Amino acid sequence: MKQLFRFPVFLTLIIIIGLSACTSETNQQKKVESKPNIIYILADDMGYADIGCYGQQIIKTPNIDKLADEGMRFTQHYAGSTVCAPSRCALMTGLHMGHAYVRGNLEVEPTGQLALPEGAKTVASYLKEAGYKTALIGKWGLGVEGSTGTPDLHGFDYYYGYLDQILAHNSFPEYLIKNGKKEMLNNEVVYRDSTEYHRGLGSYSTKKTDFSNDLFTEDALKFIEENKDTTFFLYLPYTLPHDNEEALANEHIEIPDCGIYKDKAWPKERKAYAATITLLDEYVGRIMQKLKDNGIDKNTIVLFTSDNGPVLESEFTSFFNSNGLLRGGKNDLYEGGIRIPLIVRWPGKVTAGTNTMHISAFWDFMPTACDLAGVKAPKNSDGISFLPILLNKQQRQHEYLYWEFMEYGEKQAIRKGDWKAVRNYSGKVELFDLSTDISEQNSVTEKYPEIAAELNELMKTARTKSELFPISQ
Repeated sequence: MKQLFRFPVFLTLIIIIGLSACTSETNQQKKVESKPNIIYILADDMGYADIGCYGQQIIKTPNIDKLADEGMRFTQHYAGSTVCAPSRCALMTGLHMGHAYVRGNLEVEPTGQLALPEGAKTVASYLKEAGYKTALIGKWGLGVEGSTGTPDLHGFDYYYGYLDQILAHNSFPEYLIKNGKKEMLNNEVVYRDSTEYHRGLGSYSTKKTDFSNDLFTEDALKFIEENKDTTFFLYLPYTLPHDNEEALANEHIEIPDCGIYKDKAWPKERKAYAATITLLDEYVGRIMQKLKDNGIDKNTIVLFTSDNGPVLESEFTSFFNSNGLLRGGKNDLYEGGIRIPLIVRWPGKVTAGTNTMHISAFWDFMPTACDLAGVKAPKNSDGISFLPILLNKQQRQHEYLYWEFMEYGEKQAIRKGDWKAVRNYSGKVELFDLSTDISEQNSVTEKYPEIAAELNELMKTARTKSELFPISQ
């Protein structure tokens, strides 16, 4: 009788282990391919037309322009609010200003801004649950040390930067915070009078060595390098080109040097403002190069935008025409205060060199990120995923977009289609047709009273009551 062929046991085990490893590697590869890395880069107080691909004629932004050439440019994208903290709250929580907890730059005791409440889930919370490594590097502004709003309590595995946004006015600070601990820097800092609005948190530096935005970029490059084999979400909110209003005269725009603008026959702050935008552009270029060097460029979706419009009382924003045709700026609910650039690049997925007029806002990022991660967005989100428009598919539209800003006089705004209504502290409702009047110069309330009345009623029903941000009308 012939003996059956006996395959050596150790070879059998090797084959089984090898097949398992290959299967595991294949599954992991499919997982990585189906869930792209997400990098969200946020400028601070940058105008709609401060970059070349949105009409800037003087300031040089070749890397951001290249991002647009290789991706999609949104022309009707909106910030969450017209100032920092509430805009970031809308971005992180997916709620517009009628439902968000943080609706203004409210300072609270003992220090810092109003914090996100305990249990509030952010974009990072959902991405972390989906298996993403999550990091915040830059300016937070939604809760300081010891509060309920620190990044680690709201989905971030790692954070480095400013928690307090007034401390973030100084780009050469005394310290930054890394995972709850102060990292002291080589700057000499003078804190302003504690009786002022900032209660002593405002500062300027007499010795300027460590520039915070340089440190953010280096840390971001390190994070990408260390997580190139994982799936990650990097939220990178720079503080450029935000000014430091607590600094000494003619030192409000803080920058290590004026770079390519140093020999321009301009006032110092004008040169410095241009340099902040171009330096931000250089940072974007370095981030993109790091993705390519690590072979993860095609599996990373990069978004670039700003948190609100520019500071209009500064002469440099008028010189550079920072808002183009848009009316108003920071603190306004006209287009110049809330319409912002958005560029999205995702090689092989987003068609290069495309533009979209899709109307979208910060609260859309939550459902978009959830779609990218393959998880369900929260039911209470005010956002609509714009992933379909990125992939050239049928896109659902908003019924309307809503904003309010109760500081510096009560203001509300609502956009429905091409109609935009703005109510300022006087209580009067201005109605604009953005399809013919993007500059909001001619109110047509009297010509279309029924539309004005409809949008005025929406302003009432779009919001929930807020004890912290009450409205008198």
